[in-house]
Amino acid sequence: MADVIEVGAARGDAPPPAAGTSRRGTSPGRAGRATPYLFLAPYLILFGVFGLLPIVLGGWLSVHQWDFQLPNRPFVGLANYRDLFSSDSAIHADWWAAVRATAVFTVLSVPLLVIVPLGLALLLNRSFPGRTLFRAVYFAPYVLGVAVIGLLWRFLLDANLGLVNRLAAMAGLPPDTPWLTALPWAWISLVGVTVWWTSGFNAVIYLAGLQDISAELYEAAKVDGATAWERFRHVTLPGLRPVLLFVITTTVLASANMFGQSFLITQGAPGTETRTVVWFIVEEGLRDNDAGRAAAMSIVFALMLAVASIANFRLFRYRED
Repeated sequence: MADVIEVGAARGDAPPPAAGTSRRGTSPGRAGRATPYLFLAPYLILFGVFGLLPIVLGGWLSVHQWDFQLPNRPFVGLANYRDLFSSDSAIHADWWAAVRATAVFTVLSVPLLVIVPLGLALLLNRSFPGRTLFRAVYFAPYVLGVAVIGLLWRFLLDANLGLVNRLAAMAGLPPDTPWLTALPWAWISLVGVTVWWTSGFNAVIYLAGLQDISAELYEAAKVDGATAWERFRHVTLPGLRPVLLFVITTTVLASANMFGQSFLITQGAPGTETRTVVWFIVEEGLRDNDAGRAAAMSIVFALMLAVASIANFRLFRYRED
């Protein structure tokens, strides 16, 4: 046997397997197979408790008349959903008014929150003195909470005492613009404050994407005689395609879920014209103690956002060229 092993070693052959083993090697034990799941366990537990469980509980609430002050919560089936689409329902008009207000804010804010940060990122991506300082300045408002932003701009935009109207009067403009109590000024205020507040975040995302685009592509385009607009169109935009998909999707979702600015700055005025869907859901669930109907609204609204996100992915999805 030893002679056989020596001859095999001389030819470069692998030695024969030991007794009780196979050439395929030993299969991992139960502990080895469970190792990946142990690493995933913290995330799975958190996702289950704070992700899946609220969805299941929300679905359960939506098919019940869930009043916190009542001892019994009767099963009502799809009645809470029918109320949202039935013109005879007491909340039908208010629900669709909130949906319309949310759509108006989203349509007005998303283009600005996509284009303005892109312009800032293109400027801040160039080399000039103080570039780091300007990057910090543009991003600084984003670190403030919505309560700080809301209260600050409510005082600044006040029609009687606000600094904005005082500056307008000094510049010879109308000094009594109703920024918070009339249309379209209320929408202009909400959109303007939101763009000022959150543009820095999208600008940082764009900057990261711009720095991933190879400088050799721009040099080649210059050699071919491409203008600045042609370089932006044929080099920058294709290179930013996955970043644009991310920015547009997250911006649409964030704008559709707007609540704090409307609640603190305009307080829904004029009337309830600027009351958004999230605000209406909060009122229905917490003020009116109808958690079942609020859960139904949340699920319908989530489905609307899911459809919008899928449409966005189909329109702007990234393809490897």
